[in-house]
Amino acid sequence: MDFSHSDKVRELQQRIQAFMDRHIYPAEALFHDEIARNRRAGNPWQPTQVVEKLKEKAKAEALWNFFLPHSDQGAGLSNLEYAPLCEIMGRSPMASEVFNCSAPDTGNMEVLARYGTPEQQRRWLAPLLDGRIRSAFAMTEPAVASSDATNIQSSITRDGDSYVINGRKWWTSGAGDPRCEILIFMGKTNPEASRHNQQSMILVPMKTPGIRVVRALTVFGYDDAPHGHAEVDFVNVRVPVENLLLGEGRGFEIAQGRLGPGRIHHCMRTIGVAERALELMCKRSQERVAFGKRLSEQGVTLERIAESRIAIDQARWLVLNAAYMMDTVGNRAARAEIAMIKVAAPTMALRVLDWAIQMHGGGGVSDDFPLAALWAGVRTLRLADGPDEVHRDAIARLELSRHRPRESVSPPNNPNNQAAGS
Repeated sequence: MDFSHSDKVRELQQRIQAFMDRHIYPAEALFHDEIARNRRAGNPWQPTQVVEKLKEKAKAEALWNFFLPHSDQGAGLSNLEYAPLCEIMGRSPMASEVFNCSAPDTGNMEVLARYGTPEQQRRWLAPLLDGRIRSAFAMTEPAVASSDATNIQSSITRDGDSYVINGRKWWTSGAGDPRCEILIFMGKTNPEASRHNQQSMILVPMKTPGIRVVRALTVFGYDDAPHGHAEVDFVNVRVPVENLLLGEGRGFEIAQGRLGPGRIHHCMRTIGVAERALELMCKRSQERVAFGKRLSEQGVTLERIAESRIAIDQARWLVLNAAYMMDTVGNRAARAEIAMIKVAAPTMALRVLDWAIQMHGGGGVSDDFPLAALWAGVRTLRLADGPDEVHRDAIARLELSRHRPRESVSPPNNPNNQAAGS
């Protein structure tokens, strides 16, 4: 395994970092001020002019659509090549959208690129790649434990040349954004089929009659504007049969193709969050004095800084290994590596963020610094795209399968060995 960066990746790292220094970090305060003004005006989901202008700058500098591995519609990067770029973007909550690399659009675009028909790609993928519209992913439901996706109860029923959709979804991120024009919806087309063949995915234009945004959800009190997370009701929503993705009963197949890249993208960004937290911790520790010496001279501070560096680098290598496996053997074969990093990266980042918050004292839990909001965002990742418990269960089962004892074989005609292997 060679995780060294190619010349192409190193150049992109330098260009993205320079863009972050010139444009993203200086605009963060303006971004939050604009959101506050929109919130006071009663429209927190209004796209910010700060980001829209920066998107034009990024596109003009060809810093755009770095994801979509093995596709001629992206930047031609592998997962391993994308990882260090995604990490840089993860340092700022607004950066991924500026480069048109933000969730859930990236995952939805991968679905359309892999499984969409030419017409579906023309209508929805092209404007998403261009950054003219946004999308949402409607899978989780409030009435069932959605960590087990077979619990999902929403229905997709064939009626002539249409499918009729009924159900209620929540944590449908971005559904309140006026630019959100398309949803990918998961529901049951055949409740009588085998457990993993009951459900399908279908494209649902956001303006279709019968769709109602019930409410916006908060995350530890944050509304996450202007993106946000919505609870959405679908009542007799009718869409053409050609909106179905791949075919009836293929929903889990699509989900596996979508969630693997989505999970690792979250982890890549989370490494960037942890790096920024460590940077803030180091700066704060050298600025403040307590009990006669700088915080950076206190033993506990030195220990936490060292442990943070160790933990971040460990998680980074796990991410790179998972990306390498996805590139070389495929998402399914890399499912253990993806599951491991999905558990490890948020857990690591939360610990580093917690130490950084402690270093900032009362300021750490305020909005004067980004740490509290970053902590809230990372904490949700222990639930998003499958909770820790599900990933740990999968990791353990795969590990046990490697060490399953061979069944004992009884010698023939030996009555004393009839129970062998029981």
